[in-house]
Amino acid sequence: MPFDQVDAEALQKPVHWDLKAIERYMLVLGPISSLFDFLTFAALWFLFGANASLFQTGWFMESLASQALVIFVIRTRGAPWRSRPHPILTTLTLGAVAVGLAIPLTPLGPMFGFVSPPMSFAAFLVLTVLAYLTTVMIVRRLVR
Repeated sequence: MPFDQVDAEALQKPVHWDLKAIERYMLVLGPISSLFDFLTFAALWFLFGANASLFQTGWFMESLASQALVIFVIRTRGAPWRSRPHPILTTLTLGAVAVGLAIPLTPLGPMFGFVSPPMSFAAFLVLTVLAYLTTVMIVRRLVR
């Protein structure tokens, strides 16, 4: 994050932190994040019939992807696709997600108690992360 590029509008005049708005934002986003965790738990249990290893793997993958990628949504007041983060931030974040998602598919996976998830989990993962990021964008707009 220290390498990030700030949006031009943030440089035009000083940004004053509104602690009440930040508090509201945290009080709303925390439960939303938990809701998506519960959604993942339910899907792993009911859709994928997960045992303990698959449950651990699936939750790790979903949590890593959603919590790392949300950086691109909360780092700007505007649309995340219009705001260009610094290439170092982008590379490090996407690299961490790629490595984390790959670990269960490699010989390192069992060392962490991971198993290869079924291919259908990939579709669930993409849809869930997109839904989470979209929800955060909507809530961000409503809270601000």
